[in-house]
Amino acid sequence: QVQLVESGGGLVQAGDSLRLSCAASGRASSNYAMGWFRQAPGKERELVAAISRSGRSTNYADSVKGRFTISRDNAKNTVYLQMNSLKPEDTAVYYCAASTGTYVQLTTGDYVYWGQGTQVTVSS
Repeated sequence: QVQLVESGGGLVQAGDSLRLSCAASGRASSNYAMGWFRQAPGKERELVAAISRSGRSTNYADSVKGRFTISRDNAKNTVYLQMNSLKPEDTAVYYCAASTGTYVQLTTGDYVYWGQGTQVTVSS
């Protein structure tokens, strides 16, 4: 079992950058494929980015390609989401999640463990 804690959210202006971190404790994060999801008010939770156990494979939602980068440091049990050129439509609660799969996992149901979320608000 793994516990996930997100940090790094906040209020920024359009065009700014933020880096979210997801710290894993309990079982080592290298045992899990990881993902970042987001949920805006009144909308379903959606996958933003995902990364394989090794970190060699990644996948992004079309809406964030070229702006967001997911990475991981298994030695630090931490997964990151670098968010550049933020837009007001990126405003949401961002969640880190862990899957017992090896490769990139693309659906909400693939993930077993979830963090509590961190709020990202982008003003225009």
